[in-house]
Amino acid sequence: MKILCFSDLHRDREAAEQLVAAAEGVDAVIGAGDFANRHQGLSDTLDILSAIEKPTVLVPGNGETTAELREAAAGWKSATVLHGQGCDVDGVPFWGVGGGIPVTPFGAWSFDFDEAQATELLAGCPEGGVLVVHSPPLDTVDLDTGGQVRGSQAIRDCVLAKQPKLVVCGHIHSDWGKQVQLGPTTILNAGPSGRVLEIG
Repeated sequence: MKILCFSDLHRDREAAEQLVAAAEGVDAVIGAGDFANRHQGLSDTLDILSAIEKPTVLVPGNGETTAELREAAAGWKSATVLHGQGCDVDGVPFWGVGGGIPVTPFGAWSFDFDEAQATELLAGCPEGGVLVVHSPPLDTVDLDTGGQVRGSQAIRDCVLAKQPKLVVCGHIHSDWGKQVQLGPTTILNAGPSGRVLEIG
């Protein structure tokens, strides 16, 4: 399965148009959150992305809530919004958890969860599937511009326990495009340009 993975569009219409074109050559698409800026402008990119007809899995970032993303994606027939839930794409199990994890320093506007809440949201993650999260697992693709590790312990624990084939995340802009292995799991901080990965 070839998957187009992206995150953190932040209202970038040009990037959204390029992703629509790139989706023609893949089997599935993953959008790992932050389509909006502080809850503003979700439709800027979602209206463009809705032209993608391939099965698409989305999670909210910390810049939009689950409800806001579901409403904005309501007309996108091939898209499924996940948050503490799973779905199946061509026989491959997907699980999604959005939001900023752990709680960000950005204040009340940010759609955030603490590690205990994240553990609950991740509890149903199946083994050997694809995990879509906005925030990265701790100590993987999560170095901010100051060199601070900003990822989630709960997500890392889930990855080690469930060993998904692929984890797609975003959130930490300075590590966009970075890919690492954690045991058998490939972890990608996708970024807005999009990356195509293949899983067996």
